[in-house]
Amino acid sequence: MSAASSDRLTRFAEIGRDLFVSGQITSHGGNLSEREGDTIYITRTGSQLGRLRAGDIVAVPVEPFAGSDEGASSELVVHRAIYRANAEVGGVCHAHSMSAVLCAMLGDSVAPLDSEARFLMGAAVPVLEATQTIGSERVAELMSEALGVGDESMAAGKVPVAILRGHGPFAVGATLEDAYRWVSVLEYSCKLILRARELEAGGAQLIDYPHN
Repeated sequence: MSAASSDRLTRFAEIGRDLFVSGQITSHGGNLSEREGDTIYITRTGSQLGRLRAGDIVAVPVEPFAGSDEGASSELVVHRAIYRANAEVGGVCHAHSMSAVLCAMLGDSVAPLDSEARFLMGAAVPVLEATQTIGSERVAELMSEALGVGDESMAAGKVPVAILRGHGPFAVGATLEDAYRWVSVLEYSCKLILRARELEAGGAQLIDYPHN
């Protein structure tokens, strides 16, 4: 299938670099994708998101056929299921954000403390769980059911970001930049939650603020 354009490579490379320098992925961790028509552009398996080059973005069909997925990220099964479940999703971002991973080990949802996360993501970010966490059909099923964009999707109770326990967040957006935004906001919020727990364990009395 067609190679990624220079604009797409630049976009992927900038977001991949931001994920790496902010500590939300390891050297070869995470994956990014965009959908255009019947094609998914996804990072190559084993690529370094912080140093993406030509050839590191693989074009695969939304509807697979024999031999169509060669070289694509091991998480393609999850990305593909998300796109097939919601036509309004234009980008998917998966990171291994440390604070989000930790918060997902503390409960079945993450309730933001800060107003930005509450405004953008709502009262709680769901935590999903599967025995196999990488390249899993079960994760694909869970994430495609949980994630979505657009009024119809939101009315069905879908959210733009969810955390796979032990592995990290998947986020969706109308664009890849939107999806990256949710991952970034979530990680900041999770850092606040973990720091708040430390302060409270030390005897601090945190004061909440009025919010809807």
